[in-house]
Amino acid sequence: MAVPVLQPRANGPAERFANLVGARRPVAVFIAALLCGFAALAGASLLLGLFVTDVLLHAGGVESTDESAITSLVADRTPFLTDASSVGSAVGGAPVLPILVGLIAIVCAFLRKWRIAAFAVFVLVVESATYRVTSWLIPRQRPHVQRLEDLPANASYPSGHTAASIAVYAGLVLLLTSAIPNRKLRVAAWVAAVVLPIFVAMSRMYRGMHHPLDVAAGALIGVGAVLVLLFACRAAAAAVREPAASRSPVARRRRVQAAS
Repeated sequence: MAVPVLQPRANGPAERFANLVGARRPVAVFIAALLCGFAALAGASLLLGLFVTDVLLHAGGVESTDESAITSLVADRTPFLTDASSVGSAVGGAPVLPILVGLIAIVCAFLRKWRIAAFAVFVLVVESATYRVTSWLIPRQRPHVQRLEDLPANASYPSGHTAASIAVYAGLVLLLTSAIPNRKLRVAAWVAAVVLPIFVAMSRMYRGMHHPLDVAAGALIGVGAVLVLLFACRAAAAAVREPAASRSPVARRRRVQAAS
């Protein structure tokens, strides 16, 4: 199955990056694009985190509003909602997501769909690494409510579960829908890709683990991880093409003349 969204545009950013790297080896170009993309995403995440924790939270009662939203949510806890939040946390984290991407990668590798396999695995790797770096360097206390999980209290920012659910579910649906012509199936897939991360985000807040701003930051990291992998996969595909200059009509005529 061809995946159009992973194909680079002629003379687009991915092709220019592959030409800049100069290697005609897709794996080398993929790794180079992945590392550059991760560095950019992690840097942007850290800058956003500093802005949120050092500026935004101290402006106009934003911090108290962020806190009170969780207090109100926790006040409505019921046994059913608590069980549902446990499910929401599970589908947005380990072991569900690692098992899911592992199975997808194994199947795609067996079918020799290497770029899809790489996308599935490394979109979670990039998201997780960005989350770890950000939460380590930008500490924020979790909501001052009864938390339903025993995790470090100063690792509220950002929401890793939200980021991971968007990176995996929305990322895979993006690949899937780019190859499916049926409009109803595409709509159904995107509904699932939107509902699942919202369910995960609400579950994490309900369990007292994150503030709304933490969830919003996690969503941005998830989207960023998808963009990084799209770029890396397109650059890898461009690495097996001829450089743009060699595909020009002038270059073709020169090769024909040289051959004759």
